[in-house]
Amino acid sequence: MKLTRRQFTATSAVLGTGMALTRPASAEDGSISFLLVGDWGRHGHHHQRAVARQMARTAHEIGSLHTVSVGDNFYENGVESVTDPQWQSSFEHVYTEASLQTPWKAILGNHDYRGNVQAQLDYTRHSQRWQMPARYYMETTALPGGAMAAFYYLDTSPFIKKYHGTRVAVDGQNSQEQLDWLDAKLTASKAEWNIVIGHHPIYTAQSDMDGYDHDQPDLIARLNPILRKHHVPIYICGHDHILQAVRMEGICYVCTGAGSETYRPEPAIRGGFASGAHGFMVARLSGGQLDYSLVDERGAALYSQSIVRM
Repeated sequence: MKLTRRQFTATSAVLGTGMALTRPASAEDGSISFLLVGDWGRHGHHHQRAVARQMARTAHEIGSLHTVSVGDNFYENGVESVTDPQWQSSFEHVYTEASLQTPWKAILGNHDYRGNVQAQLDYTRHSQRWQMPARYYMETTALPGGAMAAFYYLDTSPFIKKYHGTRVAVDGQNSQEQLDWLDAKLTASKAEWNIVIGHHPIYTAQSDMDGYDHDQPDLIARLNPILRKHHVPIYICGHDHILQAVRMEGICYVCTGAGSETYRPEPAIRGGFASGAHGFMVARLSGGQLDYSLVDERGAALYSQSIVRM
């Protein structure tokens, strides 16, 4: 059963500022919980370790099943091979707690395209937790109550025109083929939830007056119409080095790009939320509801929202 605009509502701050989703997900309430983080790989610097420690505490409290990495996994220039020292200095030796030894479902960002993309795909075979089976892919998850959730992990860098012909080596990628794939998968989906995840924002709660590319016109023109066509309730991304959320035309656009280095954002626009705190996103999903919080490195939920299937 697909969500339509009449079948869900979004309510801001329903979970309460100052606390994360600390109640463990369980089969009794038919829910699962997981974390999402982006723009993190800096050898533990720029608050990366502090964010990792809080991720571990939160993951333990909520019984997180997995972590989603929304791209820019290694700065500044990706990795060179499956034995690149950054796998240890920025990943294995940073996210060390037992609660984070669950699957990491990863996608590519523009900084990853400055290095050896194939090495990130190949590391899937060298790691007990790193999962990047393809440049873009889909997974379905059975929720404890019997509902299904479909997750679409995209590769958004090839859509960004300004990258072509630069050191962000996206040339040769067939972005239309990826769009056709997504459209076909969403058309065929029988899942109660269709959740789309990419590296770059579509719409943001930030103005472009400072010259930084917050909104992405290339994705607004090409990807967003597919999300609207299929009434996708939420799009989750990174790239912008802050925590932010905004709702536009029935879709919640959430950015969790604060895994290490951040910046001080301008006041939020479009009725959205934006914070330069270092942190991550925590989500709880059941057949009837998606709750999420944007959580800082001290464990405070700076912004929370629920999307409810009606």
